[in-house]
Amino acid sequence: MRLPRQPTHLNWSDPVKHDSEPSGTAAATPAAEKGASGSSSEVLREPGIPFAEFVAIIAMIMALNAMAIDVMLPALPAIGDALNIVEENNRQLVLLSYLVGFGGAQLFFGPVTDALGRRGILVGGLALYSLASIGAIFAMDLDTLLIARVLQGIGCAAARVTALSVVRDCYTGRRMGKVMSLVMMVFMAVPVVAPSIGQAVLLIAGWHWIFALLLISGVAMMIWSALRMPETLAVENRRPMEVSTIVSAYMTALTTRVSLGYTVGTAFIFGGLFSFLAMSQQIFVDIFGLGTLFPIVFAAIAITMAGASFTNAQLVEAIGMRRLSHGAAVVYTALGFVVWILALLGLENFWAFMILATLIMTSFGFLGANFNAMAMEPLGAIAGTASSVIGTISTLGGAILGYIMGQLFDGTTQPLGLAYTVYGLCAIGCILYAERGRMFHAMHDKQSQD
Repeated sequence: MRLPRQPTHLNWSDPVKHDSEPSGTAAATPAAEKGASGSSSEVLREPGIPFAEFVAIIAMIMALNAMAIDVMLPALPAIGDALNIVEENNRQLVLLSYLVGFGGAQLFFGPVTDALGRRGILVGGLALYSLASIGAIFAMDLDTLLIARVLQGIGCAAARVTALSVVRDCYTGRRMGKVMSLVMMVFMAVPVVAPSIGQAVLLIAGWHWIFALLLISGVAMMIWSALRMPETLAVENRRPMEVSTIVSAYMTALTTRVSLGYTVGTAFIFGGLFSFLAMSQQIFVDIFGLGTLFPIVFAAIAITMAGASFTNAQLVEAIGMRRLSHGAAVVYTALGFVVWILALLGLENFWAFMILATLIMTSFGFLGANFNAMAMEPLGAIAGTASSVIGTISTLGGAILGYIMGQLFDGTTQPLGLAYTVYGLCAIGCILYAERGRMFHAMHDKQSQD
């Protein structure tokens, strides 16, 4: 089934009237920015603000999600001690609770933003994220903290769904892939610094102050978005909040072959990533004895993801999303198998693991943005709902898969290697499903198939 496209493509030299535009926002992007934002055939509407600022806002909104996860990692032992968490593996609940709220709530916000527009939901989600951070600051027991973390996830889910929908409102095809790569470059740069920031906070204050940092970030993005991000969904393109309409949109998202394949594939890739996040503190501190050096080593691994995303943004228009991501999926799986075998044979050591983990994270930089863009591409007419379905399945599914492997942690890197191997093979299976048994073929990204 081929879905209808958004309204007529815009010429970059023509001004754009937005439905709702905050004071001080430019009505149109200069034609000179055409080179930065892409050819008119892949621009559905101009963002209404400079291209660089548009990418920066989307990227920083996405980065709030990464910050809420990665800044916690050095604090898990301190939180466990303060809240009397006896079983070490249960500290992972601080991460899982956030991911459950973040993953599950996206399914709700998709139809809402398709019906009510983007801007209000975006600002409201950031407000909830900030309020939940206040609740976490004053949490004195595990239950209160977990509730605050779920609410944090819900608020960030609203912002994430809206941000991706805004990108789809404005761009399509490989141009959308390039925008998403630039966004993911910033998104993946956050893990480089977040654990170090968390460690620095712990050196001078208690773990509650980490949530104060999240509060400041949430408020800053709420103000920036409210002042500068225009409404990108025209009133005539909004979908009514009717049960039949919502169900129809969900079914379209779940039955479009390309979208479903890459969405589930993303969940498996995220399963490996979340397994790494869940076990990273235990691996580097308990197995390899790095202590306070953990954030530095984590940053060294994470920085390769940002570099890979930047490289992907430069290559995607010339090579294509399929060729890049399919090759990365094979590398991701093969390297995961090596991690598993080395641990199984008792040959694991810090440097071998460090090199392999770095290469695996590099391959992830070519997977996330491309898989997401290819899943969204056929669903432009229901971008909000599509973003919510994709986000729910990939994030919630990845969180569950990561939690399963995290609970198998046994003092070795075997569970992590197993996660990379099994989940990587499943992701390759999803590619074969989406592409009807083919891999590495060049397909014009404006084409879609059921």
